[in-house]
Amino acid sequence: MTADRPPSLAHATPVHSNHARNPGIPLDVAMFEGHAVNRSAAERRAATLTTRRSVKKAYQAAWLLNAIRCVDLTTLAGDDTEGRVKRLCAKARQPLASHILEGLGLEALTVGAVCVYPTMVPHAVRALRGSGIPVASVATGFPAGLMPLHLRLEEIRWAVDQGADEIDIVITREHVMTQNWSALYDEVAAMREACGPAHLKAILATGDLSTLRNVHAASMVAMQAGADFIKTSTGKEGVNATLPVSLVMVRALREYGEITGHKIGFKPAGGMKSAKDAMAWQTLMKEELGRDWLEPDLFRFGASSMLGDIERQLEHHVTGRYAASHRHSPA
Repeated sequence: MTADRPPSLAHATPVHSNHARNPGIPLDVAMFEGHAVNRSAAERRAATLTTRRSVKKAYQAAWLLNAIRCVDLTTLAGDDTEGRVKRLCAKARQPLASHILEGLGLEALTVGAVCVYPTMVPHAVRALRGSGIPVASVATGFPAGLMPLHLRLEEIRWAVDQGADEIDIVITREHVMTQNWSALYDEVAAMREACGPAHLKAILATGDLSTLRNVHAASMVAMQAGADFIKTSTGKEGVNATLPVSLVMVRALREYGEITGHKIGFKPAGGMKSAKDAMAWQTLMKEELGRDWLEPDLFRFGASSMLGDIERQLEHHVTGRYAASHRHSPA
């Protein structure tokens, strides 16, 4: 990461997007068919992101604080309850202990969003009222997505009716594996329409897509169909977010932006657990896309467990000591 100015923390709470939503474009296979992706080159480029430069002390603290602003704090467990969602929302409102905030000279800091299952949306909406923190909901038969399309669309509409501001959809992986791009396009376009005013984050489940060429093509089709964000994974696949896959996706959204003029967000999810991971993915966004993609309206982490390690690192920055993990409330 370059040792220039760290992200500004002038906005400690999530900011509303100041750019137009992606309206989508007609399916254009020429934008991705025949596009070669060199896996070895992608892996070499990804490997350099964390080795060329390092950021220390106050600069590192600023980057870690920015990462918190971009976290989608998530619970997607089969035994989720209203109480668990309320505790998660309390953590979202104050992700750092008070003495750490004071030591850093901050009055307040919040995460980027809270992400839950559709039936948990009403609980999250009530718990976050007045905070400005968006509520995101997974939908469309998460995580497999293997439900009839009309039921997946109804799940989106229900979650939006309950107050969800963002919808994380899952695509039908078979459409990618069989290169049925028109079917994938029609599916995502219908989901975008069902979202109405809620932003759509298209989960590609990249660990299931076999090749980086498939990842690039699926990214392009999702954006052409109107996705506001493209997201790596559900967090439930055998392989989730990796830097080489993320590199391919962010270059696809850069290409799409150069052609259409629309800015698309990016969300890596699953497998990221440390403050070091937070630094690596922010480096990727800064170097490949620029400063705008270090804001929560264009970048999110799907990595709740990462927050605990970030908090420990920031406490060390403030106090010179590492606290035991049990001293920080879990995400």
